Amino acid sequence: MNAPEATSTRPYLLRALFEWCTDNGYTPHIAVRVDRSTQVPMEFVRDGEIVLNISYDATSGLLIGNEHVEFKARFGGKPREIMVPITHVMAIYARETGQGMAFPPEEAEQDEQEMSQDEMIEFIEDQAPEVTADDRVVQLVTTKTPESDDDAPRTPPPAGGRPALKRVK
Repeated sequence: MNAPEATSTRPYLLRALFEWCTDNGYTPHIAVRVDRSTQVPMEFVRDGEIVLNISYDATSGLLIGNEHVEFKARFGGKPREIMVPITHVMAIYARETGQGMAFPPEEAEQDEQEMSQDEMIEFIEDQAPEVTADDRVVQLVTTKTPESDDDAPRTPPPAGGRPALKRVK
């Protein structure tokens, strides 16, 4: 008679260290190995890895399950849905102290075919949002009033030392 296969300890340790970080006022971060099975903002991936802040202040709907870490967060002001397989979490630690735990690759992870550096770059470029010229150009618009005189020279700001705040009682 064979004993049933035990589940991985990784999700339980992740939840425990997450709780330890939040109980002590630290900011929990996870280091994640990125490949095709991860759903993260690819523009922030460096060398096939990304570090994510998973604190309650930075996330919405955080769920550290036995198979995935899922949450919603803002990156560059844009809301994103994040989904990371538990097997891809390489470490969890407190940002302020660096205390935490790194995880060895799991057997299933070792068996997976690794992407080459070129494949990773191509994958990240395919997943990153397109940036058009319109996204990079800022257009300044001046408002004209009937009283304004377009030909009048503009007065430069006063020159001098540091700006000062005047207290009024």
